[in-house]
Amino acid sequence: MSEKTYQTREERKRVERAKQNQPKRERNPKKVSLLKKVMIVCLVLGLVSTGAGAITFASMIKNVPTLDASKLVDPLSTKFYDKNGNFLYEYGKEMRTKITYDQVPKVLEHAFIATEDSHFYEHHGIDIKRTIKAILVNLTGNFGAQGGSTITQQVIKNSFLTPDKTLTRKVQEWDLAYQLEQKYSKHDILMMYLNKIFLGNRSYGVAAAAKNYYGIEADELNKLTLAQAAMLAGLPQSPSNYDPTKPENRDEATKRRNIVLSSMLRDGYITKKQMKEAEKVPVTEGLVEKSTQQSMPYEAFLDAVVKEVKGKLKDVDISTAGLSIYTTLDPKAQDYADKMMNTNEIIAYPDSNFQGAFVFLDTKTGEVRAIGSGRNDYKAQFLGNNFAVGLNRQPGSSFKPIFDYGPAIENLLWSTAHKINDKETSYSTGQPISNWDHQYHGILSIRTALQNSYNIPALLTLREVGLNKAKSFAEQLGITFKNDQVYESYAIGSNTVSPLEMAGAYSAFGNGGNYNKPHFVQKVVFPNGKVVNFTKKPKRVMQDYTAYMVTDMLRTVVNEGTGKTANVPGLDVAGKTGTTNFDAKTRAQYGYPSTATNDSWFAGYTPQYTMAVWTGYAQNGQGNYMAGNTTKIAQYMFKAMMESFGTDTSSFQQPDSVYRYNNELYIKGGSSAEIPVKPKTTKQKATAKKVENNNKEKKVPSEKQKNQNGKGKAKGKNKKD
Repeated sequence: MSEKTYQTREERKRVERAKQNQPKRERNPKKVSLLKKVMIVCLVLGLVSTGAGAITFASMIKNVPTLDASKLVDPLSTKFYDKNGNFLYEYGKEMRTKITYDQVPKVLEHAFIATEDSHFYEHHGIDIKRTIKAILVNLTGNFGAQGGSTITQQVIKNSFLTPDKTLTRKVQEWDLAYQLEQKYSKHDILMMYLNKIFLGNRSYGVAAAAKNYYGIEADELNKLTLAQAAMLAGLPQSPSNYDPTKPENRDEATKRRNIVLSSMLRDGYITKKQMKEAEKVPVTEGLVEKSTQQSMPYEAFLDAVVKEVKGKLKDVDISTAGLSIYTTLDPKAQDYADKMMNTNEIIAYPDSNFQGAFVFLDTKTGEVRAIGSGRNDYKAQFLGNNFAVGLNRQPGSSFKPIFDYGPAIENLLWSTAHKINDKETSYSTGQPISNWDHQYHGILSIRTALQNSYNIPALLTLREVGLNKAKSFAEQLGITFKNDQVYESYAIGSNTVSPLEMAGAYSAFGNGGNYNKPHFVQKVVFPNGKVVNFTKKPKRVMQDYTAYMVTDMLRTVVNEGTGKTANVPGLDVAGKTGTTNFDAKTRAQYGYPSTATNDSWFAGYTPQYTMAVWTGYAQNGQGNYMAGNTTKIAQYMFKAMMESFGTDTSSFQQPDSVYRYNNELYIKGGSSAEIPVKPKTTKQKATAKKVENNNKEKKVPSEKQKNQNGKGKAKGKNKKD
């Protein structure tokens, strides 16, 4: 309808005034009531939905896990190194190397951020725009079909939550991601991610991936090219499908890498020219050959290493702690030791059941260079039994320098010429003791007694010293005693020891009286750089004269006595044999001859190396005994190692506290009446010579004279040697 036309302005005004004076139409009350109801209902529904949403959200985060810092620490593999710092083996549940932010090159950081979370440095744990987009996509399909997780959320998901794709888990992820951002810096969170993610090819974290794919070590990550960094950044989405080492994956791997490159261009990290050049690089360029899982080398030695680390670092799990363990291992010596133990090329073993164990260590430092841990079925396995460190067998006469003659020289100031009367003797219990040859030898020096390994002089020496002093001396050398008790029979080695203990004790004699506890570890370095040193300062446990005089007597054992088989031409060798017999009951049970030997030892040293060897059988059984030359196998093993690795031809140096007279050693200033006075004039020398000859005739009868004088056989049977 067209608007009415007025003739004059006054006419228009009259009409408008007339309309204003007309009564207003009343509103329909029913319509007003309905509108109010609709508005109230909408308001109530809004409040209810908001409240329900709040309640639902609260219930979802009610059971959210605590942000436990310990769960953010990833399991790290432990690496072993030899004595020269050369890598040996990596051990752990996950092969992972932890790195710091400073070690990550920018090209690698940019590749991951552009691909995984382009707004990482802008958000507070949740990328709102990306999350809304993901929700909208998910509403049109299955929940979880579209991601939207930030790097922070991925850290949370992998550390605290299950992989289930549920709304509850997602809400908890948002809550924890926000908490994480409040507590840690962006760089901290980025490194949690880069050290945690699995990238295929047995690689956990970017450092392990760089090593396994491109042979690039953790401290050389700046060598990664743009193409390589983009390849690594593309792997987290599907490591098995994008692994470029698999020929069937290379097309998809190339496409994925190029997507990463385009993302880096989009975010301004690289130029278009750089992208095009990187896209031309074959995805296989720089890949190292994919190797199979390395088997553990030097298993027995590393077993001993781990036992030592666990003994000192009580709460450390080496499979997850990411330690760098620097060992004392000499790989060449250990290779030779393994060959000697597990083949017949070096030693002709009598049968496959015959066993041996030894420790080969540095005399001056106590660092163990190699071990023998058993043969065949008894060869030590990682985290298993290890004869070198855990064996407990009787040492026989090899214990005499530790429990008898060493304590006598130290406490009683005896010379090597000190006289003992080898005669019929019994223990304090009344049990008789005999020498291995069942003879008595009359008056003889302790040097001769030790050289020929006679038992009775050893017991008589122990009685002179006293059990308490002998025990204290041995304990200073690292020897332990069951129930802290000692007995007279320990004079001839009826106690039990391990090759490790014996090697440690003997090395103190070769080190001038300074004891180093034998050890397999130099130091342990934690991922945070903390260093724990395992090497202790040497401890003086005896006088230098004691160490040298025992050493000189043990030279005689090797040159002229029971240890001649162990002598090594060109080296200054000191050492002692030790053998034990079976008791009568065991011999009868298994039909062993009376001459059967149970244990055979040789412990010896040069200025360079010390070695303690045990041989025998792990269990009693038909034919499981030694006889004849098989008792010398311990000496053959010692000789083989010393000939192969002994390069120090120097001699043990006589200290100023000792002087030699007529090839015997005496302590200067000693109070013993046996100490001779050195003659100065020709007349004094002649007189001394005459006195010496008279003493020899009176006190030291020859072997022929002793036999003519009717020296009888020793009664009773005991330790052989």
